[in-house]
Amino acid sequence: MTPQEFFKNDRFATDAGVELLEMKEGFARARLTIRPQHLNAGGRTQGGAVFTLADLALAAAANSHGTLAFSLSSTITFLRASGPGDTLTANAQECYVGRTTGYYQIEVTNQKGELIASFTSSVFRKNDPLPFTL
Repeated sequence: MTPQEFFKNDRFATDAGVELLEMKEGFARARLTIRPQHLNAGGRTQGGAVFTLADLALAAAANSHGTLAFSLSSTITFLRASGPGDTLTANAQECYVGRTTGYYQIEVTNQKGELIASFTSSVFRKNDPLPFTL
């Protein structure tokens, strides 16, 4: 099983249209093209859609070590609006790796490279092996 196949099992992110583009140890990149179903009442991208994109990138980066990792806490700061037709990319970078924990920073940018949101998260790693290797 490839990492892309594994993360397609994340039904919420997959159904939202999030695509995993790249994954290597401690890093992942994911993309979401904003469609009408991603919009809030004001016609801008709903915060949950941006969070879901960042969260999938986090999951891929955190699970890149081959054992199952779960988020302990996540914080997002929305910096710029986006809307229909925008393509958002989340780049997750590992900042700290402990024996059972990790810390990640995720930047969400639009197709112009403008920063849309900043997301940070800590994770807990279990001893459960994953069905893929990098």
